[in-house]
Amino acid sequence: MPLVDHIGVTVADLDVAIAQWDPLLTALGLVSDGREFEGGVAWNADGETEIILYRASVTGSGPLRSGQLGWQHLAFALESRAAVERVHGIAVRAGWTSVRDPKTFPRFSERYYASFIEDETGIRVELMHNPPQTSPPDGGS
Repeated sequence: MPLVDHIGVTVADLDVAIAQWDPLLTALGLVSDGREFEGGVAWNADGETEIILYRASVTGSGPLRSGQLGWQHLAFALESRAAVERVHGIAVRAGWTSVRDPKTFPRFSERYYASFIEDETGIRVELMHNPPQTSPPDGGS
């Protein structure tokens, strides 16, 4: 059983969010039929873990600012440094802003390689690779 079953994210403009999130989530291996249900659109991984974008019912409440109470970021673990760079590039081409380009974060470990991106409303995502200590830092890529 996965640790996290699903996560729902409320967005200011569902159509804009789909245009930004779909390339990112697809690159991460999630799939969506694109149909809206109950004010949201869902992406699925392995038929279990689900990410749902919901249409905001309150207008003018954004954008989200990092450091405020609430969402800080969601981190996706990837299989290699090359995968972090590839998915980061896909996200930036889809309209995400690069907050931190892919690099090593030695304050965590010499193996910790990550990038941070934000969508148009300030929702932040981390793309990271942190292989076990016995693995090469690049994850074999």
